Amino acid sequence: MIRWTSPGPGPSVDHVLHALVTGMVTGLSLIVVIGAQNAFVLRQGIRRAHVVLVVAICATSDVVLILAGVVGIGAIVDRAGWVIDVVTWLGVAFLVWYGIASIRRASRPERLEATGRTVGLRRAVALQALALTWLNPHVYLDTVVLLGSIAQTHGPVDRWWFAAGACLGSVVWFSCLGLGATKLAPLLARPRAWQVLDLLIGVVMFVIAASLIW
Repeated sequence: MIRWTSPGPGPSVDHVLHALVTGMVTGLSLIVVIGAQNAFVLRQGIRRAHVVLVVAICATSDVVLILAGVVGIGAIVDRAGWVIDVVTWLGVAFLVWYGIASIRRASRPERLEATGRTVGLRRAVALQALALTWLNPHVYLDTVVLLGSIAQTHGPVDRWWFAAGACLGSVVWFSCLGLGATKLAPLLARPRAWQVLDLLIGVVMFVIAASLIW
């Protein structure tokens, strides 16, 4: 049975760094994919249309969902300790599946293109960013369920450092994608770049899954 143990009276530097880095790497591995939301952020960044607003909405939404996952699943674990074993093995299964899916994607690489019409009105852009985030069912699976579950394996204290790392990863990614769009666009439009990235993500998923077991 897999159980987390408290690091003692206070979190050590090693515990904090491990949880923080794991959270950031896991969060980035889930968010750096070809999808409508990333394409929208990239497009707004290239056209310099309400970029800060779009980045803020996407990153803030992720932070809210990640924290909701940690609090919600954490409350369940606190009331029924055996649940941590269930969510751990479910997390392992999902990570392995995600890793396999990433490697399979690498065999047929795609590209992230900033195509399509951009709505100029600030309100319309904000609503579109909200819709692409909150109406996407995969967002809830990645943030609330998966990240919330993995966070619990780090214990009652370090789970918050894991969440902080995942939140930081989201903020960094959307900021770089939106504010650095003109420089990133040529790279993200290359299938080879995504092929390498998908392979790396697949390996990371396998490593994280293994770390949950041992």
